[in-house]
Amino acid sequence: MKELNELYAQMGISPAVYAYGEAAVARLRARFDAIDQIAEYNQAKVLSAFRKNRVSATCFAASTGYGYNDEGRDKLEQVYADVFHTEAALVRPHITCGTHALTIALSANLLPGDELLSPVGMPYDTLQEVIGIRPSPCSLAEYGVTYNQVDLLTDGTFDYEGIRKAINPKTKMITIQRSKGYATRPTFSVTQIGELIAFCKNLKPDVIVMVDNCYGEFVETIEPSDVGADMIVGSLIKNPGGGLASSGGYIAGTKACIDRCAYRLSAPGLGQEVGANFGLMGLMYQGFFLAPTVTASAEKGAIFAANLYEPLGFRCVPNATESRHDIIQAVELGSEAGMIAFCKGIQAAAPVDSFATPIPGDMPGYDSQVIMAAGAFVQGSTMELSADGPIRPPYAVYFQGGLTWSHAKLGILMSLQKMVDAGLVNI
Repeated sequence: MKELNELYAQMGISPAVYAYGEAAVARLRARFDAIDQIAEYNQAKVLSAFRKNRVSATCFAASTGYGYNDEGRDKLEQVYADVFHTEAALVRPHITCGTHALTIALSANLLPGDELLSPVGMPYDTLQEVIGIRPSPCSLAEYGVTYNQVDLLTDGTFDYEGIRKAINPKTKMITIQRSKGYATRPTFSVTQIGELIAFCKNLKPDVIVMVDNCYGEFVETIEPSDVGADMIVGSLIKNPGGGLASSGGYIAGTKACIDRCAYRLSAPGLGQEVGANFGLMGLMYQGFFLAPTVTASAEKGAIFAANLYEPLGFRCVPNATESRHDIIQAVELGSEAGMIAFCKGIQAAAPVDSFATPIPGDMPGYDSQVIMAAGAFVQGSTMELSADGPIRPPYAVYFQGGLTWSHAKLGILMSLQKMVDAGLVNI
């Protein structure tokens, strides 16, 4: 479209970059159609839960103080439980982030003398201090919880023999990180996770399996809770918040696990009965309703990014043709300069703070400087268009989000334009 090309040119996108992007889009039509079908299925699943639980306008009413008898809060948790096919769910604005939600789930269900096992290698950076891999006050290690891990094989698959040897009578919980985090391994499919869970539970039937579900919700038609996970955990400023939820996290799973999580979040004896919603219910309901469609837009953006950067010689994880199991696209740019140029493009395409320039800096919970680009309506929302990564080899930037496919497309084109302008690639 001539008019669109002209508008993009006004924003700094050259005709060569625009044409390069359009050629990639043309190749992806069938794949995008398949994503839309998954979104339609998940949308129907969410709508069914809303209808089943008779969600009404009264559910959006604000509560204060103790939050006793908060019908909207209680119904939202039942909607989550129904969508994820679990016995119960804890969905609260008081959960500050995904790491906080994971911390609640871990600390609620692990006691002194118990062991936590990661059969998928090193957990995400911020969880390392929670566990005590990197010493920190109030870590699980300080309270007598031990930790063990089994690294993935060189091809990125599970080391089943190593897992067999690692599971022992003290192994109380297994944690599985679905998405890659700041690693360049593949994200695990729900089917792969199910196979791993079945293997572990065959060895120790009473082991609790927790899946860090961040970035993976609604990418497939099933979730880890459908294949044996006792708890799935995530953040509302990622997929399930649909870009609208202003804060919060969720834990969905067995009633026994969720009861303990609620006691840990509030206090023993209080549990889910307390916790005011502060008028946030409307956004949390609406965001969850939109989540399947928003997730589909973000996934298209990730695929588009891989199909632009991989032909230019950059390693992409997943690659341009692999199946997708989360919304994150890792691109190994090979240098700090490449990371900075990429992030400048994402920032320039943002609706908020487009004029800002991202620079590497120290971040709590990380042992390397991190560069982050985001111009989000909700601070820190990685469901909105964003890119970030630690300044360390292989200098990979992690791109995710996009409330609409059109915005995700523009952001990726802008990132490529900044790489061209910096003399780092040629189109």
